[in-house]
Amino acid sequence: MKFKRILTLLACAAALFAADADALAAKKWKANVGLQSWTCRNMTFEQVITFAKHNKIKHLQLIGKHINPTAPKEENLKKKAILEENGLTCYTFGVNGANGDKDENRKLFEFAKYMGIKLIIVEPKKMEAWDNLEELVKEFDIKLAIHNHGHDSTYGTPEKVWNVIRDRDSRIGVCIDIGHISGAGFDVATAFTEYKGRVYDLHLKDKKVEKVEGGKEVILDVDIGTGDANYTGLFKVLRESNWDGVMAIETDNRTFAADPQPFVKQAIDFVRKSTR
Repeated sequence: MKFKRILTLLACAAALFAADADALAAKKWKANVGLQSWTCRNMTFEQVITFAKHNKIKHLQLIGKHINPTAPKEENLKKKAILEENGLTCYTFGVNGANGDKDENRKLFEFAKYMGIKLIIVEPKKMEAWDNLEELVKEFDIKLAIHNHGHDSTYGTPEKVWNVIRDRDSRIGVCIDIGHISGAGFDVATAFTEYKGRVYDLHLKDKKVEKVEGGKEVILDVDIGTGDANYTGLFKVLRESNWDGVMAIETDNRTFAADPQPFVKQAIDFVRKSTR
């Protein structure tokens, strides 16, 4: 009887310890802000480096203009060296189209491997690509994250994305574009939770739906934190789950992209104030 009581007390103590550890981890959680270089699409590779350093951003998600997966290996390794010399890292790249040609998709994984990248952002137009992509994920042990665009696009709703990933290798997950998912009418915090630990990247963006003359709705790309995205709820679930991914600042707004400094500074300040 005493032995059972001791076991019960030990179990309770272990549960309390685990709860305290989770609470401590949540308290210590810090948002990791990166940069999606689509924001700097009017800049050269070298200019992006200067811009990132100026804003004290270390994690870059580079588009094809800034690093091309199909370019000669030597060229890309030179860029990798330049990034490292400047205290920066290309943690992922994309958004990549991918297709039904496994040999073509393999090039993305080979590039990621020699660059030391553990995550690839993709948005295949055709479902037939997923079988060979899953095979490559298993072969290279590199994660994939599906990026979403607007509501009517291939991956425009959380349900569409979940239908793709739910029965596939757990290394296939999601890159939630916060602006697009909010513009499509979904709550980003709810979506994050319902993806059950399969969110591997976030595009830090905001959209606002407004009605114009005639009752037509338009979706505007706005400063982060000023649109329809539920950032309060999102930061709460990120903290609770001690999420360790990168939130890459991004804008589709051409005016912001023409001079991204004010937009990026505002985004960094918003995240810092909202998560401290």
